[in-house]
Amino acid sequence: MIYRNLLVLFSFLLGFANYAQELKVTPKAINPSDEINDGQIELKVTGGETPYSYKWSNQETPLSSSVSSGLVEGNPYTIIVSDASGLSKTVSVEIPAESITEHFNSTFKPIVDQMGSVLFWDPFAAIGIYDPVVYANKKIMFAPGWSAETTNKFVLKKWLVEKNTHVDQGQAIAVISRGDLGDVTVKAEASGKIKHLVDEGSSIFNPENPEDVIQQNAHKFASIVYDEPVALLHPNGDQQTKGIPFIVVWLILGAAFFTFRMGFINVRGFKHALQLAKGKFDDPKAPGRITHFQALSTAVSATVGLGNIAGVAVAISLGGAGATFWMILAGLLGMSSKFVECTLGVKYRFINKEGRIFGGPMNYLRYGLEKKNLSKLGKFLAGLFAILAIGASFGGGNMFQANQSFAILSEQIPFLQGNGFAFGVFLAVLVGVVIIGGINSIANVTGKVVPVMAAVYVLGALVVIGINIGNIGPAFSAIIDGAFSPSALKGGFIGVLIVGFQRAAFSNEAGVGSAAIAHSAAKTNHPPSEGFVALLEPFIDTVVVCTLTALVLIFTGMHEVEGVSGVELTTNAFGSVISWFPYVLALAVFLFAFSTMISWSYYGMRAWSYVFGRGKKTELAYKILFLLFVILGASVSLGAVLDFSDMMILAMSFPNIIGLYILSGEVRKDLRNYVADLKAGKLFSREAR
Repeated sequence: MIYRNLLVLFSFLLGFANYAQELKVTPKAINPSDEINDGQIELKVTGGETPYSYKWSNQETPLSSSVSSGLVEGNPYTIIVSDASGLSKTVSVEIPAESITEHFNSTFKPIVDQMGSVLFWDPFAAIGIYDPVVYANKKIMFAPGWSAETTNKFVLKKWLVEKNTHVDQGQAIAVISRGDLGDVTVKAEASGKIKHLVDEGSSIFNPENPEDVIQQNAHKFASIVYDEPVALLHPNGDQQTKGIPFIVVWLILGAAFFTFRMGFINVRGFKHALQLAKGKFDDPKAPGRITHFQALSTAVSATVGLGNIAGVAVAISLGGAGATFWMILAGLLGMSSKFVECTLGVKYRFINKEGRIFGGPMNYLRYGLEKKNLSKLGKFLAGLFAILAIGASFGGGNMFQANQSFAILSEQIPFLQGNGFAFGVFLAVLVGVVIIGGINSIANVTGKVVPVMAAVYVLGALVVIGINIGNIGPAFSAIIDGAFSPSALKGGFIGVLIVGFQRAAFSNEAGVGSAAIAHSAAKTNHPPSEGFVALLEPFIDTVVVCTLTALVLIFTGMHEVEGVSGVELTTNAFGSVISWFPYVLALAVFLFAFSTMISWSYYGMRAWSYVFGRGKKTELAYKILFLLFVILGASVSLGAVLDFSDMMILAMSFPNIIGLYILSGEVRKDLRNYVADLKAGKLFSREAR
């Protein structure tokens, strides 16, 4: 009897112990407001052995954190909770979406992820050509307490270990003097062989030395070489990867192909392009509605925008100064893509009895491929392009511009805060006044707005660079060194190259086909002439404006600042030299956004006409819908909806570049004939009259 009671007691205690050891996870989903992407999950864990670790599906949440914030409402998140003894439990939590915008956002998020998996798919990693995981061969040791805005001088006071000796993680290695911050003993953050990068008693970082301010990672003082390469990790423990996105490969390979196919037209045609833009060969009797310069202004206004300000800042912060070099190269190659697509845009345009023009990729994809006995393929590609262009015009060309311009202006003009709807109505009225008048009205406005806003921005950038001209040596050294020998923290050589190429490709839209719609309205008898004018766009957008933004960031040392958004980074860079320039920059951003919207309204309308018919009532319906989207974009944050429409702009390049490849032969033939006529003096010239 006693034995039986002891057995029962032992079984009870064993069961209780197992119960006590079992992990119990209680999640709490919090939706604090109607705003999107501000959801929060809190976990309460009992049982097992502490400490616990938390493996979140959200890569930005650390392994040590039981709380994750900035989450998408309506989307499930998975967390694997583990204790010190190895026990683990998996939970899935979804923050309930409540507002309409949250429901929209949660619906489009999976769609965006699927589109992203196609557009940013890495073909080279997929077939095993290279490993996309980012590895580091060494751990760079930085002076603790440093920031890009510091006024303290950092000096290596004393080395506590000999150079080229093995150190263990946590071992004291040096004493650093930090001015007002005081001395600090630095411990090794990894195990391996240590290399001294600064001599004892020497300066690590001097804020009065321009080279230190400009140079990437100037506050490093030692490196610890790992025994074996170590994969860099996200905060949640996932390995960091730097892929080569398919969309970037598609755009850059296309640009490189057209550069060789057209005999480096981006270089040898530059002088003639300037002559055409100046009006030297403008024939007033030629068919069309707008001049070469107006067509150029309309197309440039659609590409020069927030990407040149915020996008470049993000690219430089991700890829370092070296991304600038690859951005410029990609811009130069993109000039050839623009030449091909805009030549075809004029060649296959249709002008009705009223003089209204219908042109762009829809036409040359359909009718150009029809001439090649590829009628079915041409119709499919043209229809796909038109649908994508309509979606892109409402999103990236409209709502995104209204949303971001309101966000930027409201930071500089406090009374705008909370008045997104009123701002949207005001902006819709301005846009409506212009677009109701058609391409002539759009061209007249962009022909005046674009040169002014570009001049203001370029002048401001040159002033900042001029004031910091003493930094020119370190700045260009940082660009070249960063382009060819970047650190693993910036993704290595491939990572920096891709960041630069990606920013250029996304900014100038070369290969996307949108500009061909604007240029098809130009007054000309010779399609290649408009191709020449169009090749100036990537040069203006990327080689000039994007590069100036990058140089402002590098010359002022702002490319080293972390944790700041793209627009704020650029604003701070200008403000560090010209205190009142952020207000001018805010106005420039508004004009950039405004001009982008009116140009994209024309692109979207022509695509709309191709799908739904060319009647004036059909076009009026599109314009009204476009203006409603202006108000919607300024009033609410749409997150994934805008990401989706932005991806549609990139997706336009798939049908477009397929057509450009097929039709590139006839473009080259037309180019040869045009150049022959130019040399023979057969073209209309104002100077000849």
